[in-house]
Amino acid sequence: MTHIALLIGNDINNINKGTSWNDLLMSIKKKYHVQSLENGQKPFPMLYEEIFLNAIKQKHVDEKELKTFIADAVSAIQQNEIHELIRTLPIQNIMTTNYDFSLEGIHPKIKTSLVNETTYSVFRQYQSLNKNYWHIHGDCNNPFSINLGYEHYCGQLQKMREYVVNGPNYAPSTKVYKTSLIRRLQTGRQMVLQSWVDLFFTNDLHIFGLSLDFVEIDLWWLLTYRARNKFYKKNTFIKNQIYYYIPKKYVKDSADKIQLLAANDVRVEIVDDENKIKYYKAVIKSIKDKL
Repeated sequence: MTHIALLIGNDINNINKGTSWNDLLMSIKKKYHVQSLENGQKPFPMLYEEIFLNAIKQKHVDEKELKTFIADAVSAIQQNEIHELIRTLPIQNIMTTNYDFSLEGIHPKIKTSLVNETTYSVFRQYQSLNKNYWHIHGDCNNPFSINLGYEHYCGQLQKMREYVVNGPNYAPSTKVYKTSLIRRLQTGRQMVLQSWVDLFFTNDLHIFGLSLDFVEIDLWWLLTYRARNKFYKKNTFIKNQIYYYIPKKYVKDSADKIQLLAANDVRVEIVDDENKIKYYKAVIKSIKDKL
């Protein structure tokens, strides 16, 4: 296996016809009788909070019930040929913001994480066919782990920053190193992989199928913190390269994001193919060429 990792978003699931995020939101609004709420230009985490808070006022909804409804919906997502192609890559660590298990190709029941997280996902891992799958925003086996609203995003970021900067605070019986990630990296010793966060500093990382909107505050913080350590604090232990793949048709409208990615030491790879399946095959070929 190579020192390359993947971070994959929900767009690879959109190859198959199924439930889109918009369809899911409409279903939630209908179920909880808040159809009058407009999506508009609201950031998704805030729209989720709005739907949830209005549902509480009208139906006294428990959030676990709402997230279980979402977990059941995404569990129905079917794998496609791109999921299969990804599994053929000689890459051991695959991160995803997706809650479903289409990437694994099976529905694993038991987590292999070092820490048994119930809500947040700094260590959330499943193993399948000698690959590690890191569900960084939760998974449908554990509905309360599904990261949707600002409250959850901020809690996730708090846990991530604690792990990277100060060191994780877990019971002594856990197998997790208590020293912060940044200090472990500074020693120059061989790193023991504990969390998906480690991969952002140690592996060449390929990001695709992920819009990486600015509401993804956890990921943008991680990219910024890494770049600050590399350029501002001049920490020479950061030698890995991060790539972000984007279809050419979105480049013009994504100018701000592309500039910010470049500032944060992310190399943007533009792929010129409007057919979704051909686009992802081109991305996978590009990754293979870099192996």
